[in-house]
Amino acid sequence: MKAKLDNNKAGYDMNNVGIIGTGSYIPSKVITNSDLENIIDTSDEWIVTKTGIRERHIAAPDEATSDLATHAAKRAIEDAGVQVHDIDLIIVATSSPDMIQPSTACLVQNKLLARNVAAFDISAACTGFVYALTVASEMMMGNPHYNHVLVIGAETYSRILDWSDRNTCVFFGDGAGAVILGRVNSPRGILATNLGADGTRWDVIQMPAGGSRIPATFDTVINKLHCFRMKGKEIWNFVMEIFPVGIKQILEKAEMTLDEIDWVIPHQANAVMLSAVFAQNNIPLNKTHFCMQKYGNTSGASIPMALDEAIKLEKIKKGHVVLLFGFGGGLSYGNILFRL
Repeated sequence: MKAKLDNNKAGYDMNNVGIIGTGSYIPSKVITNSDLENIIDTSDEWIVTKTGIRERHIAAPDEATSDLATHAAKRAIEDAGVQVHDIDLIIVATSSPDMIQPSTACLVQNKLLARNVAAFDISAACTGFVYALTVASEMMMGNPHYNHVLVIGAETYSRILDWSDRNTCVFFGDGAGAVILGRVNSPRGILATNLGADGTRWDVIQMPAGGSRIPATFDTVINKLHCFRMKGKEIWNFVMEIFPVGIKQILEKAEMTLDEIDWVIPHQANAVMLSAVFAQNNIPLNKTHFCMQKYGNTSGASIPMALDEAIKLEKIKKGHVVLLFGFGGGLSYGNILFRL
């Protein structure tokens, strides 16, 4: 039976939950824009001009989403100064799981040797990490037995892309990011959360086959129905529309103003699009951290990867107020406000 940390004795506020450790993992293989020029009709200039992306990292043949997630998890656990046996719950946000079942979180639990720990996945595409972090924080605040929760965003989109489709494959890369949530004292901790979705636009981002509606057949494979698809212009419009709405909603919940926010870390989808939406909402670019130029769009992994990198670079520091903003398939969106 694993030992439980008595946070009351440690002097922590049992109703206050915050991020106490972060970690990320990026596969070693790199595909540059120049590499893509050799396999599809595109150019480095076009990709950089349209997306800001210069290269992306791709998982090795023997690496799956659970492997990337486990590496990131170990780094977050070490950063938090806790042990695997201190973890009470594992949540993995992914839209490229190892398999439909069991959950990728259970595979991570096994790889970490975190025996008898609750584990499950959340599927909300690129918004997944914000959904997972929200669920984790709410579960901790509602259950005193969850003292340390491991939340991971991990993706291997290289396995679900059509590498002949220049409208999708140039955007994405593989990676994983993780955080440890623990009990903290005020003013640190989660300040507000806000989730939303518009299911009427479900078809803007999808991978049609492989589920119960279109089971796998020879024809679905030949017709590439198991590959990721998106309507780029509609995503752009959605982000420009929903970003100010989400910002307004969460600031109202937290009873704060935008001037009180030190950092805004969005889903790392497209630097050109994000620069436009930041300008539209009067948010200076020195209040954010972009890393998609090096890693591409890593979907549900992008926010924790960017957060970890910004913290390791000592941009985001203890006491800073940070807003995470996710958007993606569903169409879904979500934001979470916290003080590190």
